[in-house]
Amino acid sequence: MTDVNWTKPAGWMASFFRQFFIQGSWNFRSMLGSGFAYCMIPLLRRRGLSGDALDEAVRSHMGTFNSHPYLVGIALGAVARMEDSGTDAETIEKFKRAIQGSLGGLGDLLIWGAWLPATILLALVLAWAGTPPWVPVGVFLILYNAGHLALRWWAYSQGLEYGKDVGVRIRGAELSRLAERAFSGGGVLLGILAGVFLVSHLVGEGAVVLWAFAGFAAFGLGLKFGHRALRSTTFVLVLVITLIMALGNA
Repeated sequence: MTDVNWTKPAGWMASFFRQFFIQGSWNFRSMLGSGFAYCMIPLLRRRGLSGDALDEAVRSHMGTFNSHPYLVGIALGAVARMEDSGTDAETIEKFKRAIQGSLGGLGDLLIWGAWLPATILLALVLAWAGTPPWVPVGVFLILYNAGHLALRWWAYSQGLEYGKDVGVRIRGAELSRLAERAFSGGGVLLGILAGVFLVSHLVGEGAVVLWAFAGFAAFGLGLKFGHRALRSTTFVLVLVITLIMALGNA
């Protein structure tokens, strides 16, 4: 077996960039399976595989596999490390089945449930503050893409470094706590937007700044103590959004 130095960027950069196209062959039969096999090709070639041996190795990775596309690098890097160490195909397949659910759920929570809404809401706050149109657009594009690119890079490098033991590393990284912080930040931004929009309709633009500061204070208290009154705070938020929609249609 060829000895591969996974710490050398030249050894796995081609596979890393292929991740950006992993959803290109998504289908209901294998989901991300075909894309996963496509990403494995450069890594398998670096083991010295070619011809029928390469074809067989690629086919072994075309089974059903699903994950969040930003965290798939964890599985991809770990499988590459397992392939290099001579792990049998059955063990690798069991590993992929075991880890895919966690990567999918964690990625949905972190990205779609927290990071994307938080960056959008920040852009909306900047737009409400009167910044030029390119500022909120630029801030959103830079922040969101910087976040997901950093996550992709971290995920792939962790998989390559820890191999089949990467699950322990994921638990230690506390990504769920990071998602909670992003979600809380998005809640603050949503509260500020709801407050200033409602106040601007009710008492005029002159009081918006004052009520914005009040909104900061209120949501600071909400972050600290809001979990003790979840139902009531949810009711208030829904009521505010309903009033905004009603006033907007008036």
